[in-house]
Amino acid sequence: MVKKGKKPNWVVEKEREKRGAEPLTVWLFGHHAVRDALVNPARKKIRLILTPNAAIKLEDAVKTSGMTAEIQEPRDFKAPIDPQSVHQGAVLEVSPLEWGSLSEVCAPRGSNPVVLLLDRVTDPHNVGAILRSAEVFGARAVIAPHRNSAPETGALAKTASGALERQPYLRIQNLATAMKTLKEMGYFIIGLDGLGETNLADELAKSATMPIALALGAEGPGLRQLTRETCDIVAKIRFAGEFGSLNVSNAAAVGLYEAARER
Repeated sequence: MVKKGKKPNWVVEKEREKRGAEPLTVWLFGHHAVRDALVNPARKKIRLILTPNAAIKLEDAVKTSGMTAEIQEPRDFKAPIDPQSVHQGAVLEVSPLEWGSLSEVCAPRGSNPVVLLLDRVTDPHNVGAILRSAEVFGARAVIAPHRNSAPETGALAKTASGALERQPYLRIQNLATAMKTLKEMGYFIIGLDGLGETNLADELAKSATMPIALALGAEGPGLRQLTRETCDIVAKIRFAGEFGSLNVSNAAAVGLYEAARER
């Protein structure tokens, strides 16, 4: 009987990512993701591995963090991450961020914030890009369910290019329940769909004095029926020509831009 060997850590993490499971710790990689995590006082940092060149480039951030880096030569770099990862000689093991509850983060507090709701958006690259757009356009939070969504991973953090450290990414138990809670706080929820009955820009103009939540579904299946029914209205982004479909991260960016114009 042949005893099976233990799976490498990066393989285990990749399998957890596919299942949408929360990682116990996260290995961030790449200069931007590692630098911003090092200087984030809210981030619990565990282990830092750098090449000599990366150590020079990140010297100030390492000093700010108070960490002592393990220095490894590029040819003998043994961080437990996917060998295909473009790590730039910098990896950092951290604990996932804790942002607080939905009611704490999203309470309007006398303003008219915008939040994003992600329904079954599982690609970490899409979520990372959405976090970047959310930070640029001032979204209060990006909200997604624990199941069937992208957990916090190195790939997500690298695509977010540091935004993960500053932009609240709330993982909640049930999306429909979270939507009802937002409604109780005064949010007007607009689902984005290419077959929407009205234009997004028009709906945002009508609701300019209200907190807004934009709900986006996965590419292909789009919004689930329950999510669609819980929205106050389903709208489409105005487009030219016959091809009216956008990648979900692009749709989020357009939606956030349109919402920012009205605020």
